[in-house]
Amino acid sequence: MIPPSSYLINISLGLPYHKVRITTHLLLNFLLVPNHNTVMATIKVYGSTYSTAAMRVFAALYEKDIEFEFVPVDMRAGEHKKEPIISLNPFGQIPAFEDGDLKLFESRAITQYIAHEYFDKGTQLVIRDSKKMAILSVWTEVEGQKFDPAASKLTWELGIKPLLGMPTDSAVVEEYEAKLAAVLDVYEARLAQSKYLGGDSFTLADLHHLPTINYLMGTQSKKLFESRPHVSAWVADITARPAWNKVIAMRS
Repeated sequence: MIPPSSYLINISLGLPYHKVRITTHLLLNFLLVPNHNTVMATIKVYGSTYSTAAMRVFAALYEKDIEFEFVPVDMRAGEHKKEPIISLNPFGQIPAFEDGDLKLFESRAITQYIAHEYFDKGTQLVIRDSKKMAILSVWTEVEGQKFDPAASKLTWELGIKPLLGMPTDSAVVEEYEAKLAAVLDVYEARLAQSKYLGGDSFTLADLHHLPTINYLMGTQSKKLFESRPHVSAWVADITARPAWNKVIAMRS
């Protein structure tokens, strides 16, 4: 005999009596079995709102419209060399990242995971077409291997050292501004042909630049960007994105 509760359930759904047993079974499964497509594990990012690497991860999460828990790490107090960070990143650096039982470090690896795992949410930061993705990958490599070494050195000298009350080394600035200028000449040519580095849409290839550009646009090195019209337009575009503004707002 079918339990009355099952019968009432199907009456409320307007289903025939002979479908009671099947429908009740499916309904109970729906109620009792977790739906992994809708239940999202809590994401945690350990870092600092002034860390260029952590800011890269924040930007990807905001572009994807994904909720996350920010766990501040006081680097001046050496917290990045202590637990729990040292267990999450054996090099004792930030950011560290958790998505359920997945633990990651290295900001660009984290943004790649976010872009692929949450492909259908928010901004599509990668491309499924293999040839277009290959072009995108070229420019993410260029950022990491050509742009970032010079930009990060200038960020340290002109952006971070003043915050720490340390003197800037003008010789280092001169050397690395020349190196960055050479990279931006290549960018100027690329951006004359394409709205964004990786193609026609904003992707990780652009996003990865945001933290260092943000620092450098507040220093003398901004002239390197502003003197190149296509680079300047690109910088204005990507730094005006709502997701990036949310990253900056995290400092307040």
